[in-house]
Amino acid sequence: MARVFLALVLIIGCLLQPETARAASEPYLTAPAAILMEASTGQVLYERGARKERPPASTTKIMTAILALELAQPDVVVKVSEHAAATPGASIYLKAGETLTMGDLVKGALLNSGNDAAVAIAEGIAGTEKGFAWLMNRKAKQIGAYHTHFINPHGLTEPEHYTTAYDLALMARYALGNPEFRRLVATREDQIPAPDGVRYLYNTNRLLESYPGADGVKTGTTDAAGQCLVASASREGRRLIAVVLGSEDRYADAQALLDYGFNAFYSEAAAVGEPVGQVSVKNGEFQSVTVAPVTTIGFTVQVEEAPFLEKRVILPAAVKAPVRKGQTLGRMLILYKGREVANTSLVSTQDVAALSWWAQFKQ
Repeated sequence: MARVFLALVLIIGCLLQPETARAASEPYLTAPAAILMEASTGQVLYERGARKERPPASTTKIMTAILALELAQPDVVVKVSEHAAATPGASIYLKAGETLTMGDLVKGALLNSGNDAAVAIAEGIAGTEKGFAWLMNRKAKQIGAYHTHFINPHGLTEPEHYTTAYDLALMARYALGNPEFRRLVATREDQIPAPDGVRYLYNTNRLLESYPGADGVKTGTTDAAGQCLVASASREGRRLIAVVLGSEDRYADAQALLDYGFNAFYSEAAAVGEPVGQVSVKNGEFQSVTVAPVTTIGFTVQVEEAPFLEKRVILPAAVKAPVRKGQTLGRMLILYKGREVANTSLVSTQDVAALSWWAQFKQ
């Protein structure tokens, strides 16, 4: 009887163990809305309540910065209005009538989360907050953030001002494609002019100091939104984007998500312009030409499924000169369990002129 009981215990333990392991592998979060995204491809690795519309607080300034960087030159001078200077909440303490460059205002909005800086940006580009909000909403739709609606450039609570964790990840992914945005959100401290000297700016994102590889993006906090954070981190050629909204501990939540992404997943990828092979060239000034992907592709799976992921390069044995730079010469496929999950064309990275008939004869 004892042996039967022991056998039953072992069987039950074996049945429960895989489920326990799966549960333990997922991150523990306090945030009701969260998402983890592979930045290079937009592939979602984890989500919880990520499509629910919520107040975004100052993560709104991601979009404000996108428009500032795309629609205005950084050296354009903006005169601060009384309305901008009087904006409540987080501030870089602008004074009505002073002038700053658009570049300095973007620093103030992204690093110190200055609401006054965000309004000055909006007025400098569109004349009014309302006009700028229209630009914000148009850009959101262009990016694919279809469940987002902005009323203001800073994120102070208003009834029709909302977004989702998924949409914020899309906006962050888009913004991180801009080198200046990437530089700014990874900056811990900076300074800009003030009427009586300088303003010292300190990034509100504490993850930059505590998490290896952290390189962005934006915090946000209001009573309605709770603790919010759009975070990014890069390791070994991979960048992950983690978004948590309404968190009780945004930094712990973001770290849990990023750890999960880096430790539990494996990615096979190829970046645009990255050399992946060579093709022989007949009768050309060079004997071969390097090929590279025309777009970035990738696919991510859990670590235990890495053996089922394959990157395949398809190239001809040779091509005949001349070859043009950007000419399609082959394809790259990423296969998962034998099924194609991503592909891109492979193109020549340079021109290869054809040899003259006399040069060919002498070969």
